[in-house]
Amino acid sequence: MPSSVGPSGAILVGMAYSEALTDRLRAIIAAHDDVTERNMFGGLAFMLRGNMCCGVVGDDLMLRVGPQRYEDALARPGARPMDFTGRPMKGMVFVEAGAIDTDAKLRGWLEIAVAFAGELAPK
Repeated sequence: MPSSVGPSGAILVGMAYSEALTDRLRAIIAAHDDVTERNMFGGLAFMLRGNMCCGVVGDDLMLRVGPQRYEDALARPGARPMDFTGRPMKGMVFVEAGAIDTDAKLRGWLEIAVAFAGELAPK
C-alpha cells in the first residue's frame, strides 16, 4: 500500500487510493508537459509545472479548481468541498466516482483543474 503525507505533514502509511482512477487520470494528464506525481492528502496528487493540479484520494477525484471556479464546480453533480480538517479548502473539490464514470466526464473535470494550474507561475 502507498504511504502519503497528511494535511499536518504526517506520513500516513497504508492509505489506499483507487489505482483504476489513478491510471485513467495518468493517461489523460500525460498529454501535458512537466507533470509529476506526489503522495499527499492521503492519496496521489499530480503536479503541473510544480503546482498541485489534481489527484486521487480513496475513490474520489481531487481537483484544484481555484477560488473563481469553486462555486461553479460545487454546483456540478458529484462535487463536494474538499474538507480534511473541519474547514473546506477553498478552491479544492472532491468529485465522486459516479460523476466521472466515463473518460469524457473525467476529461471535463480535469480541464478545469489544468486551466487553473496553468495560470499559476511554475515552481
